[in-house]
Amino acid sequence: MGKKDFLYGKNERINRQLLFSAEIDRMTAIARRTMLIDKRRRENDAEHSWHIAVMAMLFGEYASEPVDLGRAVQMCVVHDLVEIIAGDTFAYDVEGNADKEEREKAAADQLFAELPEDQGQMIRSLWEEFDAMETADARYAACMDRLQPFLHNTLTDGHTWVESGTDRAAVEKRMAVVKEFLPEVYEWVSDNIEEAVRKGWLS
Repeated sequence: MGKKDFLYGKNERINRQLLFSAEIDRMTAIARRTMLIDKRRRENDAEHSWHIAVMAMLFGEYASEPVDLGRAVQMCVVHDLVEIIAGDTFAYDVEGNADKEEREKAAADQLFAELPEDQGQMIRSLWEEFDAMETADARYAACMDRLQPFLHNTLTDGHTWVESGTDRAAVEKRMAVVKEFLPEVYEWVSDNIEEAVRKGWLS
């Protein structure tokens, strides 16, 4: 069984919406580098997206600018959809990030075209806004995208940092948007960077 077994109905719009809904199930198969907190396995894109969407509901009170939490949650949910086609790119992989923008744009062209045009454009707009990180909503969503794997690293002995040989400067650069947009939360981040260096998780 699979998408090839889909029973088409009379309403083409509903068909396209249902087929897209089936397509994004593939997010559960896109493995990330982040380890689950219980260390059983790596998380997948669907788990990560759900996790940061819930987190986005929690930290709005610390934002340095007003945030539309509903829009930020929407961005969190859709921000990694293109990885169904483009694959996950590890945040600290310099070589992999060199062509990330090109790969993900091509994936967006393909994936969002599966939806009715208005909805494809709506989701693509949210994805592009998130990626540009120019609006308050997008910067807040980006904070969640960075805070969640950081939290996991603090609770898994710095697993992905140690595995990839990540250094302090790279993490501080990655977390700069949190420092700017959620300064109170960054105090906790800063303490944990110091602890990670002390324990040898970060060089």
